[in-house]
Amino acid sequence: MPIRQTLSKPDIQLSYLEWNQAQEPLLLLHGLADHALVWSSLGDNLAPDYHIVAPDMRGHGESSKPEKDYSFESAITDLEALMDSLGWSSAHVVAHSWTGKLAVIWARVHPQRFLSMVLVDPIFIWKIPSLFKVTFPFLYQFLSFLKGMGPFASYEEAEQQARQLNQFQGWSPLQQQVFQASIEQKPDGSWGSKFTIAARDRIFEEVMQVPGFTVPIHVPTLFVQPEKGLNRKDWQLQPYKTNLKNLRICQVPGNHWPFLTQPEAFNQTVKGFLQDHK
Repeated sequence: MPIRQTLSKPDIQLSYLEWNQAQEPLLLLHGLADHALVWSSLGDNLAPDYHIVAPDMRGHGESSKPEKDYSFESAITDLEALMDSLGWSSAHVVAHSWTGKLAVIWARVHPQRFLSMVLVDPIFIWKIPSLFKVTFPFLYQFLSFLKGMGPFASYEEAEQQARQLNQFQGWSPLQQQVFQASIEQKPDGSWGSKFTIAARDRIFEEVMQVPGFTVPIHVPTLFVQPEKGLNRKDWQLQPYKTNLKNLRICQVPGNHWPFLTQPEAFNQTVKGFLQDHK
């Protein structure tokens, strides 16, 4: 079982889960509105062979939730401070969805921090035209990972909504645990996500303004393509094929959250890639 730890930085507290059974460093980065516990199956599976850390990104989970400063630069600073505190000069990095773009930007500016990179159905890789911002309120209502934010009148109402969301299809014990850790009762008695509105709005603004690829990246990379994920067309994969010069693409069953909906197949896919790059 992982241990909950906290890194105290001058600006925020960064909470993280740690599986500390081996030496090989592995960093697991969750997507937007999620938290570190989504990696519990993968972490348990790989723990005998890796020293694994999964942070709650700022604005998420048990980490601090500032009103401002959700830039990619700040997130990278958080992660490098975490690695430095662990004595890691570099690590294997697994990143899902929005942090897939974060990982690409990080690998672009500080490639020496990466032993390898696993991108799990990444999104928003390009700079998004500012005109697109008018669609954000619609996206907030439509995207599955934001529908569970609330507010909800009761815990039961929140759970009923969660059972309809793609990331919780099947409602396994793992998914129930992830949901329960993602929600809290607010001061007014309502229930809602620990992920904040400020984090949502400012991360979307940052995603819109900053391009992912600007130069080729030579870090060994696995692109995990779920059968029912967001990246199903060749035009979506093309930027990765063009800019990632040491790329492997592998299909897995499941949707945008294969580590929650089809964890066994996902775990074996990631494990195989990491073993090839130890």
